[in-house]
Amino acid sequence: MQEYILIPLDIFRQNLYNKGIGNQLDAWLTFLGVDDVGWIERLIQQYSEFIPLYKDVYTLCMNTENIMGIFSEELKILDRNTTLLMIDEMQEKINAQENIIRQKDEALLRDKDALRQKDEALSQKDEEILRLRRLLDMKNEKD
Repeated sequence: MQEYILIPLDIFRQNLYNKGIGNQLDAWLTFLGVDDVGWIERLIQQYSEFIPLYKDVYTLCMNTENIMGIFSEELKILDRNTTLLMIDEMQEKINAQENIIRQKDEALLRDKDALRQKDEALSQKDEEILRLRRLLDMKNEKD
């Protein structure tokens, strides 16, 4: 099991302006969350082990083509993830629509069955009416 501690950098910066860099944790948070040149100079003066890190960041930023490659790769990943999310959402929508269609098909079959039963009942009534007319006609002929 891992434990995570979330530190809002905006609140840290407010405290930093009041208290300064007091320990190694403050130094790391300053490195990660502050881009003010004055604070970077103070950090490097107090903790010289951050100089190579700032040099690496500077070198990385100077190689614009490399940075653009990183952004391009991130955008590809983002596009792929967005596409997968859209496919998942569309599949859910399709599944929901298929369920609705299935339910409507079942209702339609029930309605067709009920209509067929009513047609049969009407046919039987028509036959009964026809039979009774014949009997009536036969009776009228006898009289």
